[in-house]
Amino acid sequence: MPRLEQKHSLATRLFHWINVPILAIMIYSGLLIYWANDVYVIRLGGITIVKFFPDWFYGALHLDHRLAEGMAWHFTFMWFFAINGLLYVAYTTWSGEWRHLLPNRHTFAEAWQVVRHDLGVRKEPLPRRKFNGAQRLAYTGVVVMGAGSLLTGLAIYKPVQVAWLTTLLGGYPLARLEHFVLTLGYVAFFVIHITQVVRAGWNNFRAMVIGVEVAGDEETSYEYAGRPDGAPREYASRRTASTRSSAGRRTTSTRSSAGRRTASTRE
Repeated sequence: MPRLEQKHSLATRLFHWINVPILAIMIYSGLLIYWANDVYVIRLGGITIVKFFPDWFYGALHLDHRLAEGMAWHFTFMWFFAINGLLYVAYTTWSGEWRHLLPNRHTFAEAWQVVRHDLGVRKEPLPRRKFNGAQRLAYTGVVVMGAGSLLTGLAIYKPVQVAWLTTLLGGYPLARLEHFVLTLGYVAFFVIHITQVVRAGWNNFRAMVIGVEVAGDEETSYEYAGRPDGAPREYASRRTASTRSSAGRRTTSTRSSAGRRTASTRE
């Protein structure tokens, strides 16, 4: 019989949804700033393959000639981005949620199986996990990216006051490039993340909205998923002991009944 199972805590959901508009504003305001000095291109043999970004892109989104506005938004919301990220890391550490998120020695092998499954190569279903191997790598990676954005952003925001950090990151030009590449990484993560959410369906999305999802009676609880027997050791021990006790009682009862029947026959 289907059941409702808790998947995401209220705190996790709040941090997740608060970060959505914050990150969107940070990327948007970053584009307003980048317009003033859009130097990055991808060239091959002297031929420009990609220019970040063409004039029509700025015009279509009205991103041009708004440098001061972009800086005001960016330097305001960077504090919300930093505070939300730090609180999320602190909560994940305190609550023990990091056990479900941080990669372990099985993560890379499991992530490869997830890729094979998504490509249709692997036909059998994936093991039930709160976060599979690919998600562990992606979600841990995006947290590391957040730390990188804060450090590189600080290095190009205050290059004189934190000259040691700017130097550590390779100097101002390299720190700015690193900051830009991280922003492209967020966009790529967002596209992949939304695609995977759509593939997973409403049940998965609902868990990030109200915290619970519908699980089949045959599906192991997230609390026990990953164990060979599908249950915690102490529970498995109690279950084994209970089974043995029940078997013992049945054997004793059978012997007792056989004895009574034998005595009755003799009489």
